[in-house]
Parts: sequence; C-alpha cells; structure tokens
Amino acid sequence: MDGLKIAVVGAGIAGLTAALALQRVGTDVLVLEQEQRPGGVLVTERPGGRWVVEGGPDSWLASDPELATLARELGVAERIIGQQAAGASRWDGRRLGPLAVGEAAKLLGFEVEGSDLRAGFQTFKTGMADIIEALVAALRPGTLRRAGVTAARPTAHGYRLSATGGSAIDVAGMVIALPLFAAARLLLGLDAAVAHSLQEVTYLPSLSVSLAYRREQIGTPLEGTGFLTAPQANDVVRACTFASLKFAGRAPGGHVLLRAFLAWGEGEARSLAHARLTSILKISGEPLWARVFHWPRAIPVYKPGHAERLAVVRERLAAFPPIALCGAGCDGPGVSACVRSARAAAQAVLSRG
Repeated sequence: MDGLKIAVVGAGIAGLTAALALQRVGTDVLVLEQEQRPGGVLVTERPGGRWVVEGGPDSWLASDPELATLARELGVAERIIGQQAAGASRWDGRRLGPLAVGEAAKLLGFEVEGSDLRAGFQTFKTGMADIIEALVAALRPGTLRRAGVTAARPTAHGYRLSATGGSAIDVAGMVIALPLFAAARLLLGLDAAVAHSLQEVTYLPSLSVSLAYRREQIGTPLEGTGFLTAPQANDVVRACTFASLKFAGRAPGGHVLLRAFLAWGEGEARSLAHARLTSILKISGEPLWARVFHWPRAIPVYKPGHAERLAVVRERLAAFPPIALCGAGCDGPGVSACVRSARAAAQAVLSRG
C-alpha cells in the first residue's frame, strides 16, 4: 500500500488482534491508543501477587473457539483454565434459590444456546489481561504508540491522521477499533451519514466492586458461581460473582473474593456493595479491601436493524481508501466476538490493498 503503514486506532483486544493479523502477513502497522494502558475494558489487577481481580469481562464461553485459537497462536494456550464451580443462584429479595441453566442469560438480556452454556466458561490463570499482555508482546517494538486520533482526512495515498499533541500521521489505511461513539466522532469529517448511523448504538454503564474477605467472615455457604438478582427485587446489587469459587487462583487459601455488580452508586459503591452482601451472605466484619471499577459506557446495546445499518455503513466506507470498523459495538458483544470482528476487519483492509 505505497509503503505506508496501516493505522489501527484503539488498543483494546479488537485493535490488538487486528494489528497482529496485519503484522503476520508483513504489513507495517501502527497502533494508536490514547490511554496509558492497552486492553480497553480488559483490566486485571493482581494485588500482592496473591489475588486476581478483574475490572471487565472475566471469561468467555468455552464453546466459542476464538480466544483459545488466539491463545495458541500467541503461545499461551497452556494458561487457559476452565471454571471450577457450576450453577448459580437467584436472589428474590428475601432468599437465595436455584437458577436454571439459561435463566441467567435471560435475566441479563443475552441470547445464548443452552448447549453453549453447558460447556461452561474459560479464562486465563492470572486473568484476562494475560491475552492483552501476550498480544502486546507479539507486536514489533514501536508498533504501539500512545496517541489519540482526533481527525482523519483522505489523501491521494490513504489518510492523514491528526493526533493528539498536534502531530500528523500519513497512513495507507485504517482499522478503527473504538467504541462506536468515538468512531462516529472520528468519521464525522468523512461521512456525516456514517457518523450518525454509528450513534444508533448506545452503551450502558458498568459498575462493579471486588471485595476480599477471610473465609470465616462469610456466614452463608457459597455454592456455584454466584447469584443474580430478580428484577422485581429492585436491589442495588444486580449480581454477584463468587470469583474465587468460579476460577482457581483468584484468592489465597482461606480467603474469598466476591465481585458485586451495582445498578447505581458510583461514589458509595464500596459501602453499598459490602452492606448488601453482608445482608444476603451473612458477612461479619469489614472487607480486607475493595476495588471499584466504573465504566460509564461499557456495554453496547443494539437497536433493531443494527446489522442492516452496519452493512450500509460498511458499503459507504468502501468509497474511501481502505478502512474497516471492528469491536463490540459492531459485530456482537463479548471478547470472542471482538476477536472475530478484528480478524474480519484486518482482512477487509488487506483485500483493498
């Protein structure tokens, strides 16, 4: 492509996967990310090297092969582990009761086949950041640059990108791996109709609190992977994952790691989560520590006709130099869908070369 680089805008799992796919066929790639840390919402913290605390998605459906395939390509497949607990409970506002297979997905608004759910979930030994770290390590030195892209202008040979700090970067093509509200801002100068269509996808917030306890502090026997709250209970805690039961290695021996998902209360999330879990799980004493993760716009919500609108967007973008969109806002939420979307985007740009 005239010797110019392909820019990948965004270094979440979709952007990094697209960059690796381009690099592997000899393409010169530049990944631009405005945040200090790559990975997007895939965040893992490891306090003291004894805990594994997730800030975003903690796993993927074992029946979906994309993550396992990517891990094999990166040489980290041996780090994949399966869930060690099965089943979940339902909190109705008064007591915990059994939750049928598939009911959890319905309560969360996901459409998942029962056979897929029965296969369980997988993750990495020391958290979902394992795959991000492996992707970054696989890229050539200098590929990942901390810079935001504020505008893109077509040129005779591709695009001139305006980056934060006032620099300009000439590239032959782009893969845009951003949330669609950010992609819309970037594309506004190219095609206002495309930008408007991308804004049809809205994003819900995510607020979670991870809390650490000694095992003897938990008065209710913990079973399964956690519980979901029935909508009619109208509880601030929408769900709770028993993280240290769900996957091995999440907490040191004799301890429990819980992760509560809250409907509201960013400023007081720690105290709200602890108070409600104390009531539901009969917890005594204060948590050893707590970590709050708040993503104001985390979960894409598709309106009816999303696939058709996206097809029109991609058709309109075909009139410009090589450009492709990928990520959770495009082709399905979840880390596996992001990997599929990224591979397709890389191929779409290559096919225009």
